[in-house]
Amino acid sequence: MGEVTLLLQRAGAGDASAREPLYRLLYPELMRLARAHATRAGTGSLDAAALLHEAYLRFAAGEDLPAANRRLFFAYASKVMRSVAVDHARERGAQKRGGRWERVTLSGLPGATSADHASIDVDEAMSTLADVDERAFRVAEMRCFGGMTEEEIADVLELSLATVRRSWRRARAFLVSRLG
Repeated sequence: MGEVTLLLQRAGAGDASAREPLYRLLYPELMRLARAHATRAGTGSLDAAALLHEAYLRFAAGEDLPAANRRLFFAYASKVMRSVAVDHARERGAQKRGGRWERVTLSGLPGATSADHASIDVDEAMSTLADVDERAFRVAEMRCFGGMTEEEIADVLELSLATVRRSWRRARAFLVSRLG
């Protein structure tokens, strides 16, 4: 059993002392994932390092760290990073409105960036997809935000490759219709 797998199992079983060495060991891969998120989401003032470090704070505080395998951990890490980026975009939008939280169209705000708008739109579309089709949501999340291949997703979700491909087509069609 590899060192990463052993640390994942210990951390997943609640051993808090395993999280720091796991993070140090996986830091280069996590940084690549954070860069991809920062580039894709255009997180504005939140750069890849800040995104990764904020995600780490959530990893360290979280109880639901997946211990099954490396791929599942990276899917989880990607989900946390997406959540950090969306929260950051929402916070920036709230600050532009004087700290008040109200539902407005971000494109109409002075200084609102298209990245803020896109991050929140994608998050809302993904949340709606989760309500409509949980499997398609999980496939889309792993594919888009986890950078996983269809084969890796099939392995993690224990589905056939054909089922993953059908779910991915449904997810893409849904997201395209929601995001224009």
